Amino acid sequence: MKMLTQKMMWLGMVLVLIVLTVFGLAMMGSVLGSKPKEVPVALVILDQPAELPTGETFAIGEMIREKLLSSPAMPFVWHVVDSEEKARDGLDKREYYGAMVIPADLSSGLLSLATHSPIHPNVRIISNEGMNTQASMVVRQAMGQAMNMINGELLQQLLGQIGQQTGQIPIETAKALMTPVNVQEEVVHPPGVNNAAGNAPGLFTQIIWIGSMVTGVVLLLASQKAVAAGSRRWTVSALQAIGGLAIVGIASCFTIWMASSWYGMELANAGETWLFLWLAGSAFFLLQSSLLNWIGFRAIPLLVLLMFFSVPLLNMAPEFLSQTTRDWIYSWTPLRFAAGGLREVMYFGGLDAAHSNALILWGVAGGFLVLLLSSGFKANQATDAAPTSVTGDTIK
Repeated sequence: MKMLTQKMMWLGMVLVLIVLTVFGLAMMGSVLGSKPKEVPVALVILDQPAELPTGETFAIGEMIREKLLSSPAMPFVWHVVDSEEKARDGLDKREYYGAMVIPADLSSGLLSLATHSPIHPNVRIISNEGMNTQASMVVRQAMGQAMNMINGELLQQLLGQIGQQTGQIPIETAKALMTPVNVQEEVVHPPGVNNAAGNAPGLFTQIIWIGSMVTGVVLLLASQKAVAAGSRRWTVSALQAIGGLAIVGIASCFTIWMASSWYGMELANAGETWLFLWLAGSAFFLLQSSLLNWIGFRAIPLLVLLMFFSVPLLNMAPEFLSQTTRDWIYSWTPLRFAAGGLREVMYFGGLDAAHSNALILWGVAGGFLVLLLSSGFKANQATDAAPTSVTGDTIK
């Protein structure tokens, strides 16, 4: 029973609860209960209205447009564009997670269903899988459900119109009307084989973050021994930066080779993927080493927490996150710029597509390189000052 009276036991329980709270918030708080909202998608209405025998206009494309844009149930922000080429250009530029294309012959094709030569018009649903697999699936499913509902409404409308004109509906016409509009699905920028369902950029980011942190710790220990052996601190800091960048480059190359040769990951451009991963790893290493040089091993818990708060967000579309998570974590964490850039390099055409994310990582790398080198200068200055003081005291 004396065990129950030990303060350490109760302090340990409180510590466990605190750790669980922090890591639970990091791993679950930002992603559990997430739901899509304001997902940008393109809508292309090419339909040309057809004229009914009564002289009225039959414009199904405009009806579909009004229904889609006015539906509060769909978590989309519709961007109406006037051509399929513009929609595809937006998909290539990562502006839309998907697109719906209403063909020019929609209205006339639906009217032909009552004739002996029915033409089923085809509505295309395009999902931009490279941007985010989860988001593209939501786009594909939501648009498919919307078209099913519209098909049902079109069926009732066409049955009413044909019934008024003929008094009865032939069996062949009834069969043709069962599915007035065909829905064709298309995927653009697919991730490729063995890409973890499009999550490979996030996996690469986690691996290189851990590898860079191990590199930083090892080189910190080596630099401390070198200083103790008499080397100048600023020289050691410079060599620490150069050696770390070289090791990270080798580690990045090994990671790409391992993913491709061991696990069969399909890479459209392995060389450019390696270069961007090297850039991301270099930014990580310089950030981590700067903190380690300035505050020592106390930086490790901070780096671990940063990783745990960032990792759950890497493979999620920002439109699925709460506003708090987007503002307080997603907006600034360096891991998301690495994962986003890798996604662009791997699925959207190479380094040219990752220009903005690359610039941010270059900025992070440059800023923390200065901070890393200055840590050696500051430490060296403090070391040089101590003997002067002692000498002065001796003379006195």
